[in-house]
Amino acid sequence: MIACRAFKSYNPSMIDTKLILVTGATGYVGGRLVPKLLEVGYRVRCLVRDPSRLQGRSWLKKVEVVAGDALNPDELAIAMKGISAAYYLMHGKQGGSQSAIRDLQAARNFSQAAEDEGIEQIIYLGELVDPTADLSPYLRSRHEVGFVLRHGKTPVTELRAGMIIGSGSALFEMIRYITERQPILTCPAWFFSQAQPIAIRDVLSYLVDTLKTPDATGRVIEVGGPTRLTYADMMLVYAKERNLRRWLIRTPIHAPRLSAYWVHMVTPIHWRVVAPLIEGLRAELIVRDETAKKLFPQIQPIDYQTAVHLALGRIARDNVETSWADALVTAVGDVKPYRFTVEDGMYVERRQVIIDLPPETVFRSYTGIGGERGWLFMDWAWGMRGWLDKAIGGVGLRRGRRHPDEIRAGESLDFWRVEEVDTNRLMRLRAEMKLPGKAWLQFVSEPVEGEKNKTLFTVTAYFASYGFLGFLYWYAMWPFHKPLFDGLTRRLASRARVLARAY
Repeated sequence: MIACRAFKSYNPSMIDTKLILVTGATGYVGGRLVPKLLEVGYRVRCLVRDPSRLQGRSWLKKVEVVAGDALNPDELAIAMKGISAAYYLMHGKQGGSQSAIRDLQAARNFSQAAEDEGIEQIIYLGELVDPTADLSPYLRSRHEVGFVLRHGKTPVTELRAGMIIGSGSALFEMIRYITERQPILTCPAWFFSQAQPIAIRDVLSYLVDTLKTPDATGRVIEVGGPTRLTYADMMLVYAKERNLRRWLIRTPIHAPRLSAYWVHMVTPIHWRVVAPLIEGLRAELIVRDETAKKLFPQIQPIDYQTAVHLALGRIARDNVETSWADALVTAVGDVKPYRFTVEDGMYVERRQVIIDLPPETVFRSYTGIGGERGWLFMDWAWGMRGWLDKAIGGVGLRRGRRHPDEIRAGESLDFWRVEEVDTNRLMRLRAEMKLPGKAWLQFVSEPVEGEKNKTLFTVTAYFASYGFLGFLYWYAMWPFHKPLFDGLTRRLASRARVLARAY
C-alpha cells in the first residue's frame, strides 16, 4: 500500500477514536479512503446498498457496515447514529435527468440526516468547474449536489478535483487504452481543453487531512496537480512513459456523444460512463483558487508523469486496490442489482465432473479465469460474444479483471459481475452483457462424501428469459452450449491439476 506523504504528519497517538461514516465505499475513491482512515486511527462505518460487494476487502473486519440507501431517510438515520463526520462520495455515473434528480434527493436526505444527528462535518468530493462556462449536465449535477449539502445546517467542506489519475481510475484507463491501441490518434476538440490532473494518492491526502484541519470547515477548496495539460498532452506523456510513438491528428469537431461511442469501442469503459466525462471536458478543469496550498502546506501533489509511472507500476505488480468498474452495477445504469434466485421456468445448463483433488485447488482453477488469461476453451467464441455485446452498447470483454488470481464479490470480470464468492467452494457470476433476460454462471467445488481429496466440480449456467425473445435467444445459443461447457469443464479440471503440481 502506498503511504501518502500527508499521513506522516500525523501522530497516531494524538488522534481520537472518532467514528467516521464513509459512503461510496464500494467505489474507486471510497474503497481506497477507508484503509487510509483506519491507518491514522479513526473508526470507520461504511454505508453501502449491498454489503456483499465489500467481500474480500482486507479491511472489512475492521469497519462497521450498514446496509442502506441515501434515498431512504430511515436507513440514513441508522447509519448516522454516533458518527462525528461523514464523507459524501456518492454520485450517479450515467448522467441524465433522472440520475440528477436522484442525486439531489440523496443530498437533501443526507444533509437532513446529518442535521438531525448533530454531525460535526460533511466532506464532499466534487468536481472542478469553470464558473464562466456552460456546464455539462454531469458537472452541473455535481455542482448542485455540493450546493444542496453546503446550504444545510451541517458544516460542509467541498473538495473539488478534476481528472483523478491512478491505477484503475476511469480517466487513466481511458488514456491507457486509447494510447496503447491506436498509433495514430484522431483528436476532437475536447482533446485540447486544459486540465490539472491529480494523483489519487493526493486526493486521499486531502480527504484525510480535511478532518484535522479546522480552517477547512465550511469552505470550497479546489485541488489539482502541479501542471496544466491538455488531454492530448496526457496521452503523449503516457506514450513516453511506455516508450511508444504516437501521432496526433487534430479535428475541429467536438461531438461528445460520437466520441463516447468511439471510446466505448476501443476501451473497457461503457459509453454511458464516458459521455459525461467527455462533456465535462468542454470547459477547462483548472484550479483558480490557491486556498489548498495555504490550508494544506504539508501536501505537495506529484506531477502527472509521476502519477502515470506509479499507476503503471501498480498494474505491473497486480496491486490495483480499486477500479472504476467497482462502482458500476449494470451496463445500463447505477441501480440496485438483482440477486440470484432459482425461478420456475429458468433455463439451466449443468456439467459435473469428479476431480481427484481437494476443493481448494479446484477453487483456484475457476476463480482465475477471464481477463488476460482468457476463458481456456473456445476463447474465440467468448471474444465474439464480447465484440457483439460491445457493438450494441454493452460492456464487452475488455474490462478484464482487477487481479489475475484474486477475486472478490462486487468487482467486474469481463462482461460479468462477481455476485458471490464462498472461499474454496463457490463463485457465481452475474451477466452484465445485454441480454433478453437475466443470466448467471456458477462454479461449485464440493468434497465428495466419504472420499478424501476428491471434489465434485459443477459448472451451471442459469437463464431467466424475458418473454419470447429470451426463449429465442436461449435456443439460438443452445447449439454452442454443449461443446462450450463440456470443454470449459475439462479445461478447468486440467488447470486444477496443473495448479496442484505447482503448489
